[in-house]
Amino acid sequence: MSSPKTIRRLEVVSPVPADINIANSVAPLHISEIAESLGLKPEHYDFYGKYKAKVLLSALDELEVSENGFYVVVGGITPTPLGEGKSTTTVGISQALGSFLDKKVVTCLRQPSQGPTFGIKGGAAGGGYSQVIPMDEFNLHLTGDIHAITAANNLLAAAIDTRIFHEASQSDKALFNRLCPANKEGKRSFADVMFRRLKKLGIPKTNPDDLTPEEVTRFARLDIDPDSITWRRVMDINDRFLRKITIGQGPEEKGMMRETGFDISVASEIMAVLALTTSLADMRERLGRMVIGNSKSGEPIMADDLGIGGALTVLMKDAIHPTLMQTLEGTPVLVHAGPFANIAHGNSSIVADNLALKLVGKGGFVVTEAGFGADIGTEKFMNIKCRYSGLTPQCAVIVATVRALKMHGGGPEVVAGKPLDHAYLNENVALVEAGCVNLARHISNTKMYGVKVVVAINKFATDSEAEMNAVRTAALASGAFDAVVCTHHAHGGKGAVDLGIAVQKACESNTQPLKFLYPLNVSIKEKIEAIAISYGAAGVEYSEQAEKQIEVYSKQGFSDLPICMAKTQYSFSHNPSQKGAPEGFVLPVRDVRASIGAGFIYPIVGSMSTMPGLPTRPCFFDIDVDFSTGKVLGLS
Repeated sequence: MSSPKTIRRLEVVSPVPADINIANSVAPLHISEIAESLGLKPEHYDFYGKYKAKVLLSALDELEVSENGFYVVVGGITPTPLGEGKSTTTVGISQALGSFLDKKVVTCLRQPSQGPTFGIKGGAAGGGYSQVIPMDEFNLHLTGDIHAITAANNLLAAAIDTRIFHEASQSDKALFNRLCPANKEGKRSFADVMFRRLKKLGIPKTNPDDLTPEEVTRFARLDIDPDSITWRRVMDINDRFLRKITIGQGPEEKGMMRETGFDISVASEIMAVLALTTSLADMRERLGRMVIGNSKSGEPIMADDLGIGGALTVLMKDAIHPTLMQTLEGTPVLVHAGPFANIAHGNSSIVADNLALKLVGKGGFVVTEAGFGADIGTEKFMNIKCRYSGLTPQCAVIVATVRALKMHGGGPEVVAGKPLDHAYLNENVALVEAGCVNLARHISNTKMYGVKVVVAINKFATDSEAEMNAVRTAALASGAFDAVVCTHHAHGGKGAVDLGIAVQKACESNTQPLKFLYPLNVSIKEKIEAIAISYGAAGVEYSEQAEKQIEVYSKQGFSDLPICMAKTQYSFSHNPSQKGAPEGFVLPVRDVRASIGAGFIYPIVGSMSTMPGLPTRPCFFDIDVDFSTGKVLGLS
């Protein structure tokens, strides 16, 4: 049995203060109170200070027989660069359900990256009176999961180049002696990782001394083709100058120079593994089978071929546990896995969602967030995450704003850091109605999965009643279950009560099974093209590099995996300037990568970069610390 709920009634003020000021004005409850309200036992979590805790997966084992609660995913329309309040809405729904509608609820959010936190978009704790606290801890290091991913990713990158270096400078026998060193008695043995390599090679030997010279060569030499290496280094900062680099320029690496680059840490396959794994053993297996490139004979080279899968798991063993936090109103939050559905998987983890569904139990609610617009975040949630988890959402929320719909209706460009054009600050119903084509396509696409769609209309102070009515009318005409005006940014959970009621009704009335956009047993191209059609594309154009990679991955037996598209979040198409609901365009696939450990094929569309850059005036201009109190200032 869980303890009584820890509900906090907010005293809101108008105009709404800065997010960090609101966060600092509320004293968080000790995290043990949040844990107890969920029925977690002390042995099921480890403290990270007073206001955060890692929930251990042993809690999930104990809750295995419990019934699941309702499952709600929050996506959005195609956003402006300012964001439309999707994280804020996710928190607002949860506060409404927990604080005002007397439901047991857990919010499942993705861990923010320092890229947008210090870049253009700011953090991801929500905003106004619907946010996660402590906000500064949430948006910065949290419990170190992204740092662990960075370390593991770069250890593997170092191992790849080191193996190539040593294979070039040592004989077969010397390599073999170092891989299987003799003990004091002169006896050799195979480590577990070496048995994995032998098994993959089909060599049924248990005694190293029994290997033939030919087997020694096959065992000791991976013979990695440097031109085939797809594994890149990562860091959790937006740094455009690392997108393309040259390594191996030192005197000892003469003749081994090659071009590579950096991705942002949350785009690492290791982040995707964390998001899609179900247990520590499953994570070990997934990390070991990550493909980093090919041998010169065309065979895929995996992390376990380098003998590094176990070390990667050690670096990630604490990161597999979700982090427990709280909203401003004291409702529980589980934070796990990472953002960026435009260049990555972009959803919170399966283990966090599974744990939350068991903790809330029958009649409770889990509200989880998918990154960016429903064309990428919700699509990946359904076709990748739900395939692997076996979970079925009953309701999908699509967050819309009058501001974004005006932009899609032909309004002036919205640029972060610049004042909004007067078109966004004054009533223009015609512009809103024209932009509702974007909302309509998101609704129809999301309904294809068999879930009820509720539209959350985030109200800004400059929005008129006529404009909001236009959005509601268009949403219902497009097949939404309901469309509700929300003021949770200004009023907390109280401002999302109607939205919470609509979500509850949608969940209780949904009886359809989950439908996928494509079957797994069709070709890689057929799956890519099914997604492209949902964007409104007339076809797909593949570069020479993309064609080559598709052929390689198909020959290697990876064609039955789902697809994770890397595409701009600012348009259904590949072109950020194409607003509304464009049709008839040809989607250019520039490259195709394989995240075999995570379990998907990863096409890169157009000029999409996996390492974002900083704007002229990044968010870090406003961030500092109050020397008298030690509190963070300017974080958003």
